Amino acid sequence: MDTPARILESALTALGAGPDWIGSGVILLAALILALALHTALFRATRGWADTDGGVAGSMLRNARRPTRLAFVLAALVIVVPRLDFSWRWQGWLAHLFLILLIVLIGWTAILLTRTFSDRAIRRHRMDTEDNLTARKFITQIRVLRRSATILLGIITVAAVMLTFDAVQEYGLSLFASAGAAGLILGLAARPVLANLIAGIQIAITQPIQLEDVVIVDGEWGWIEEIFATYVVVRIWDWRRMVVPLSFFIEQPFQNWTRESASIIGSVFWYLDYTVPVGQVREKLEEIVRESPHWDGNVINLQVTDTDKDTIALRGLMSARTSPQAWDLRCEVREKLIAWLQDTYPEALPRLRGELVQQPANLSGAAAATR
Repeated sequence: MDTPARILESALTALGAGPDWIGSGVILLAALILALALHTALFRATRGWADTDGGVAGSMLRNARRPTRLAFVLAALVIVVPRLDFSWRWQGWLAHLFLILLIVLIGWTAILLTRTFSDRAIRRHRMDTEDNLTARKFITQIRVLRRSATILLGIITVAAVMLTFDAVQEYGLSLFASAGAAGLILGLAARPVLANLIAGIQIAITQPIQLEDVVIVDGEWGWIEEIFATYVVVRIWDWRRMVVPLSFFIEQPFQNWTRESASIIGSVFWYLDYTVPVGQVREKLEEIVRESPHWDGNVINLQVTDTDKDTIALRGLMSARTSPQAWDLRCEVREKLIAWLQDTYPEALPRLRGELVQQPANLSGAAAATR
């Protein structure tokens, strides 16, 4: 019967390891621990400077903690492994690991640089002002392009890592050789992802929507809260959230109330009696609108837009700087003008008329005789 020592020796021999395998492994583990300790010490020493520095160097140092940890590990492996007594099989595996870590480090660094420079560009534009159209356009473009670039860099990195394996290379060559049916199947499977990715690039360039745009989608009124790589979050007026595929805003019609400017004209309708003095109503409407803090000083108008057998329709137009202010202005004007009509011209409110017709005396007497 084999002893445990002999079984362990047989296992090490099967793995191609010599008698110094354990010692080499301990040295390699110690090198990795030392690399991680040096990385931690370096970042602790520079933490204070990075927190106070608002420049590019400080921002990159704050965001580079994890990628540089991988770089320290890779550097430790490159320095220590060639000096260890590993078999050819282990050297081949470690060389493959070096290549994978190097590819991941390059892709991670590219994503980090993209995020760092885009964040710095975004911080230069403020969206907490009334006239923020330029800032919204720029921030929307940067965010959408950054997310698309991150996805593309991630796909390229994963593909590069997979291509380091011989089995994947052979499968890729066979797939390329029979690219007819297989390519069609893969294209159909990836169509939703590719469609949204391409739609994101189109939205970043043409900008049919921007962050904080006021839109009406499927009858719902709300704001564009966030634009992600594959979908858009619309914040409805009652705090609900509508999640819409990104391709919807390229393929389907929708209303954008703030495409070129946040200013908007609101309308209020009143259905009143024919006796209403339209001139006095117009003067009162102008007075109410001019006193309102929501009015932007541009549009005031009152018109008789329709008539029927009982009422006439008055339409008041008024403008505001933003759609929420336009909504508040409309509600304020509607309430105050109705209150003014009730106090000043109550007879001008809608009513139903009836007429009493007096019958001739002979007809009324004949009617009484028949009873």
